[in-house]
Amino acid sequence: MIILKIKNTTILKRTFKLFLLALSFSFLASAQDKIEVKGIILDETKYPVPYVAVGIVKKYIGTASTEDGEFSFFITKNELQDSLSISSLGFDPFKVKVADFLKQEKQEIILKETITELNAITLLKPSDYILNALKSLRDNTISTPHKIEILYRGAASENGKSKFFVENYIKIKDRGPAYPLGTIEVAEARKSADYRYWKRTQWRHSIVGAFEVNPLRPGNSQHSRNLKKFKWSKIGDSSYEGEDVVILEGKNPKKAWEKMKFYIGIDSYKVYRIERGNSLYIYKKHKTGKMVLSYTKGEWRFPKDKIPKQYLGTPGETLEYKREGFVLNVETNKKKIKVKPFGVEKDMGSIELPYNPVFWQNLNMPPDTKFFKKIKKQLEGNYGVPLEKQFELVNK
Repeated sequence: MIILKIKNTTILKRTFKLFLLALSFSFLASAQDKIEVKGIILDETKYPVPYVAVGIVKKYIGTASTEDGEFSFFITKNELQDSLSISSLGFDPFKVKVADFLKQEKQEIILKETITELNAITLLKPSDYILNALKSLRDNTISTPHKIEILYRGAASENGKSKFFVENYIKIKDRGPAYPLGTIEVAEARKSADYRYWKRTQWRHSIVGAFEVNPLRPGNSQHSRNLKKFKWSKIGDSSYEGEDVVILEGKNPKKAWEKMKFYIGIDSYKVYRIERGNSLYIYKKHKTGKMVLSYTKGEWRFPKDKIPKQYLGTPGETLEYKREGFVLNVETNKKKIKVKPFGVEKDMGSIELPYNPVFWQNLNMPPDTKFFKKIKKQLEGNYGVPLEKQFELVNK
């Protein structure tokens, strides 16, 4: 073996620059191969429809529409002849060839509401749907080891004004909601400048709590037997891709304030949506036909009895948080689901990772919602520093 030792640092620097230049060209070439598919999903009254599953199901390419009904994702020329599928609770499924959609003058998709009126005689008791959904959970969801990749965001405000914003790209080796949460890796991270009066941090990553609040997960305080103790009632009906869906509300007989809603298929017992307090979980069909998480969000206000005395009477006592997660990819190939544990033991805003602007520039980001635009405007207005510049200065 021959080992060459280069003492000339100039040569080393030039070599490194050439490497970076080649790398940038490769990223540029890959970016040019991408075709953006974006638009807005509306109902027949032209009102935006949020959290809709949109994409190419067979290839697991796609996303969920934002709270403003907008969506955006990238494809290549290979997908132009594939079908763009749109599925949402309460609406007829919609399909259009990707190439035809891109040719439309307006990038709009109008969904037609499904008229559903379930016959009470054919329905089971509300509690039976909950029990059957739990019994069928392993069959109805991807329960073999797989990897989900999530764009996870967190925002903090004081007195209604945005003071901090953080984004993590997270990989989770999971087995679905029928099992405890698997290995978590925070692969990429970036954050804004922190303008909070009280820079509170959590002892662990908030995504752990986000998944634990899901009542389907084992170990959750409301899972399985405890769900049976809730008083369940049918409060409505809907549909999902041709299947009738029953909407159930559960009330904790011992805690009047605790309620949750389940949206369950009456034939398959698949869970399509869960609302628990300020937390939301949206599921969609994977190419295997089984359900997988598509979107989650949560909001909460920090209770005043937990605020240190020195912050009482300051903006810090009005601290509010909002989190949301977009599942951007689901990998079922066993050879591609390796995940290294990292970041779960820290607050998501305290994780130190090298800032990789090229990664974020090439990530399939959802469109900016009205909420995000408000955050960005307020963060930039604090000291007149653009958010992208804050990312550059704060993250190392």
